[in-house]
Amino acid sequence: MTEDTPRRPPTSVDVARAAGVSQATVSYVLNDNPNARVSELTRQRVRDAAARLGYVPDASARTLRTGRSGIVLIPLSAARVGGLARDLLDDLGDELRLRGYTLVQYGERRLKGVAAAKAWAGLRPSAVIVEADRLTAASVELLRTSGTQVVIGLGGGPSPLVPVAVMDHAIIGALAARHLVERGCTRVAAVVPREQGIDAMGVSRLRGVRQIVPGAERIDLAFNPEEAGRLAAGGDLPDGIFAYNDEYALLVMSALQDAGLRVPEDVAIVGADDLLLASLVRPRLTTVRFDTLSLPSDLAVMIDELVRGERQPKPGAVFELFRPRLIVRSSA
Repeated sequence: MTEDTPRRPPTSVDVARAAGVSQATVSYVLNDNPNARVSELTRQRVRDAAARLGYVPDASARTLRTGRSGIVLIPLSAARVGGLARDLLDDLGDELRLRGYTLVQYGERRLKGVAAAKAWAGLRPSAVIVEADRLTAASVELLRTSGTQVVIGLGGGPSPLVPVAVMDHAIIGALAARHLVERGCTRVAAVVPREQGIDAMGVSRLRGVRQIVPGAERIDLAFNPEEAGRLAAGGDLPDGIFAYNDEYALLVMSALQDAGLRVPEDVAIVGADDLLLASLVRPRLTTVRFDTLSLPSDLAVMIDELVRGERQPKPGAVFELFRPRLIVRSSA
């Protein structure tokens, strides 16, 4: 074998030989089999041999042996993911890891239906968590027949196909609008992002604003300083704006200040997400915060129970992703 020849990856047989134990003992130890009678000294010898050889268990072999890959697949959304979602995914990943699963984010953002299901099923996930509107009856059936035990949707309401983790965007808009009205705003508007993927969430939040202020105006806005500058310089502005989220709120607030307008005296601004920056800017940003409660732990437990067959998935069932509450600061 030359230096350029790829090395054969070590196997469990190599680990067993190096540790002086049987291959079965290696399997017991590295899979943390609680029923195996293996002394702690032997367990440590196996772990040391595996580490010395650089042995990594074969995921495909595990899938064949157990019938489960341990992968929980989350296809990336077409929308930009904010800090709140990133933190939630980190926490969910930690909770799943404690239960023997690996959270994997799949990079293709726009696939949907059967084409998406074929791509996801190729990774043999135990569970898939994806926006409900990317699923069809045929795609859900394909995932299940290919071995995916759990399919959970994400969305704003129930689905006839799968259980859904919901986030009621209308409630967010309603909270912001009610506060703007209570502080004396007589002309309220809501920003709807032009970005594909989050524009639908912006429309849902606008709907919530209009539940409180039926005549609330719609401001379509790209996340672009020049466009925000033109909005601020155009005159005839409302005196209260719910800006979709904190990033858009900071964009609008900066443009207003550049145009010589005062926040909140001339225009009050409310965001959503409660990013760290919301409390650092001046004026400090009033925002809608999303409390995740015990969601990461609860969701990980539910996924585990569904994969193990201890709970049955119920299409049409919903559970809350977040519970919104208003954080009042000085921008509104």
